[in-house]
Amino acid sequence: MLNRRRMLQAAFSGAGVAMGVPSPRSFAAPTESGLPSATLRSGGGPKRIVFFMQNQGFDPRTCIPKGMKHSGSLGTAKLPEPISPLEPFKDRLHIINGLHGTHTSPSHSAFFGALGGYRGGDGVPPSGSTIDYELSKVLPQTMLPHLCIGMDSIENMKTKPTIARLSASGAGQPIFMHSNPNHLYQLLYGGIAEGEIRRQHEARSNVMNKIEALAAAKGQSLPAEDQHRYGQFVRGFQDTNGLREQLSTISEHLRQFAPKVDERYAQPEFETDWHDRLLDLGISSLTSGITNTLTIGSGRGEIFGAWKGLGIDQQGHNLGHMDQPDNPIWIKIRQYNSRMLVRIMEKLESIPEGSGTMMDNTLIVYTSNNADKQHTNGANWPVMLLGNCGGIFKTGCFTQIDGKRPINSLYTTLLRVAGQNVDRFNMSEQMAKKFDEGNGPLSEVLA
Repeated sequence: MLNRRRMLQAAFSGAGVAMGVPSPRSFAAPTESGLPSATLRSGGGPKRIVFFMQNQGFDPRTCIPKGMKHSGSLGTAKLPEPISPLEPFKDRLHIINGLHGTHTSPSHSAFFGALGGYRGGDGVPPSGSTIDYELSKVLPQTMLPHLCIGMDSIENMKTKPTIARLSASGAGQPIFMHSNPNHLYQLLYGGIAEGEIRRQHEARSNVMNKIEALAAAKGQSLPAEDQHRYGQFVRGFQDTNGLREQLSTISEHLRQFAPKVDERYAQPEFETDWHDRLLDLGISSLTSGITNTLTIGSGRGEIFGAWKGLGIDQQGHNLGHMDQPDNPIWIKIRQYNSRMLVRIMEKLESIPEGSGTMMDNTLIVYTSNNADKQHTNGANWPVMLLGNCGGIFKTGCFTQIDGKRPINSLYTTLLRVAGQNVDRFNMSEQMAKKFDEGNGPLSEVLA
């Protein structure tokens, strides 16, 4: 069977259309609570998941309270300054230290290997699907199963509005991150927008429809050996146009969640203006029920990145050569990230779902795409989890692991709680003998 995400990506690559849309799914009508019924499910486990990947490494000393050398409660501990915005939420926080990713060869970045749990590298295509994509298939279905957003310098986001470095749907099948909030707004909310955004949306829609029809007609005259590949190209446009049509059927529902467009979309003063707008769109895609899996790449999985809006003149590779603990620059960046996590939690907490709120059914995973630091060997890969998903995950604690289990074991755990009976993720028995001294889920994170 043909992979429809691959078709879509082939279409965008061949046509030069930088929208990065995964294959859409059928979408349930909104319920009385305002959320599409596809997001409501009984039986426990997360209903949605957010991955927040920071580049340049995640030094454990920026998240582990001083004096904590062994696993224990965070109840009386004071969180380090870089993650201090999370202090009011530490009863929902689980800090994990001691997982490893040596097999991913991260160095400057593990790229696709960070979420794939396999060997990565600059310019190396993904060797398999990543955990965010696999979870998007088994979580409650939504119209757009997986959304990726990437934050970088304003120059990089403008010149490369989509880029693929972190997520994949299979071997050689990257998933693109959106980095231009104007393009992403048009995709999600162009049908209910007004003014110039609406005109651009309609113009692009007309072009896409014409290209689909023209491509389908021209493809019939190709030699038989080329028709299969060309069919992927055509179905890519069909998927894009199909998603737009599905979104138009729930336009009134979307009006409740669409972010307000302001001058920072078209005229950002700093790259953080676009970072914040992208986060708004990511949050709205969750709260509206458009997607159930959101991947955020701060630095887009590479060695670049800029935060001039925080008063930081240094950018890119230089940031990775700075020690993170007690560094005022990294304190600003990490606190900015933490405030983003708080914004996600507070918004999800404000929306009822079932007998609780959306946050009660959401897990947030915060880590880095290159373990603990730049030029790392991946021997220590700190992770923070936020949310307990109905008591499934331990929270309000710090866990020190002995460094003998890989990040794959955490990803196996996420698949298990999502209902998949798996003992390993992207790790053969031969690989496991070398890199994993355990088997199955990471019991330390489960309640």
